[in-house]
Amino acid sequence: MQIALVRVIMYPKRKVEVSEISMSDQSGKNGITYADAGVDIDAGNALVERIKPAAKRTNRPGVMSGLGGFGALFDLKGAGYNDPILVGATDGVGTKLRIAIDTGNVDGVGIDLVAMCVNDLVCQGAEPLFFLDYFATGHLETETAARIIEGIAEGCVRSNCALIGGETAEMPGMYPDGDFDLAGFSVGAMERGTELPADVQVGDVLLGLASDGVHSNGYSLVRKLVDISGLGWDDDCPFSTGNLGEALLTPTRLYVTQALAAVRAGGVHALAHITGGGLTENIPRVLPDGYGIEIDLNAWDLPPVFKWMAETGGIAEAEMLKTFNCGQGMVLSVDAARADALVALLENEGETVTRLGYVRDTGEVRYTGSLL
Repeated sequence: MQIALVRVIMYPKRKVEVSEISMSDQSGKNGITYADAGVDIDAGNALVERIKPAAKRTNRPGVMSGLGGFGALFDLKGAGYNDPILVGATDGVGTKLRIAIDTGNVDGVGIDLVAMCVNDLVCQGAEPLFFLDYFATGHLETETAARIIEGIAEGCVRSNCALIGGETAEMPGMYPDGDFDLAGFSVGAMERGTELPADVQVGDVLLGLASDGVHSNGYSLVRKLVDISGLGWDDDCPFSTGNLGEALLTPTRLYVTQALAAVRAGGVHALAHITGGGLTENIPRVLPDGYGIEIDLNAWDLPPVFKWMAETGGIAEAEMLKTFNCGQGMVLSVDAARADALVALLENEGETVTRLGYVRDTGEVRYTGSLL
C-alpha cells in the first residue's frame, strides 16, 4: 500500500504574501525583482541545500521520495504494515518560541515541535512514520532557519520518523524582524485492532514517566512569572545551572521508542501525553466514561523549575496541576498484574518511572498528599 501526499509543499517551495507594487509608471518594463519585495529565492535555495543532509539522516523504511518535489510518497508495506490504520497529529510550540527568538537559542525548538506531535501519536498506539513542518518568517535568515530545521531532523531521528517535507514561508510585512512561527504535522500507523486506549480497567496502575522540564505548554504563564521575578533571560538560573533562558528552553522529552516498547510488551491500556491542562485534564481524556483516577502527590518530588514558578507567582497546587506537567510528561494506564514488568522495561529504556496511583470507578480526579 502506498500513500500519495498531495499538497505536501516541499523545500524549496515558498508561499509568500507580497505588498502590492505599483507599476503604472514603468511602461510595462521595470527592474523590480521578487527580492525587492522582500523575498529572497536564492536564500531559500541555499536553505534547501543546507538541510538536505539533516533530512537524509531521518530516512526510514517506507520513504519513497526525497525533498524537492510537489509531494512525498510513503509505502506502508515497505514500512512493514499489513492492514494499517493511519493516525494524524498536528501541533506547535506556543509562546516558548518567544523565549527562543529573544535569546537566539533556537536549536531545541525543532525537537519541541516534533515531540508535541509524535508524543500524541503514541497515545493512540501508533508508530510515527513521517513528519512535515511549516516555518514562517518575515525575512528568511538562512542560518537561523537551518538551525531550527536541523533540530526538527534531530527530533525525527530520535523518533524513527522521516522528515519528508515542509514549507518555508517568507512573508514580508507579516512578522517583525527576527520573528518566526512553527507548526508541525505527523502521521503514524498501527495494525488494525491495536489502537489505544483499550480495555482500561478499574484498578489499572498509573505509571508516570518523568519530564525534562516544562516541555512546551504553559509558557504564557512562564513568561509572566519571569516578568514578576525581575530576572532576564541571561541571568543565572535560580533553579538550575546556566542562565534562565537556557533552562526554560530545555526541549520536550520524546517518549516514542520507550512507550512503543511498553505497548508491544503487553499490558498497556492507555497513554496520556501531559500537555496543556496538566495531569488534571489530560489523564481523564483516555478513560472510559464514568471512570476517574486517584494520584498520590507524595509519590514524587516536584522538580525545582515548578517549585520556583509556584513560589514566584504564589500559584496554588490545583492550578499547577491543571497547567503544567509537574514533572510527569507521559502517564500510562497499565494492567496491575503487568505493572512491575513494565516498570522494569521502561527503566531499562532510560525512563524514570513513578507509580502515581490507580484508576477508580468514580468519574473524578482525586489527589492525596501534597506537591508543595
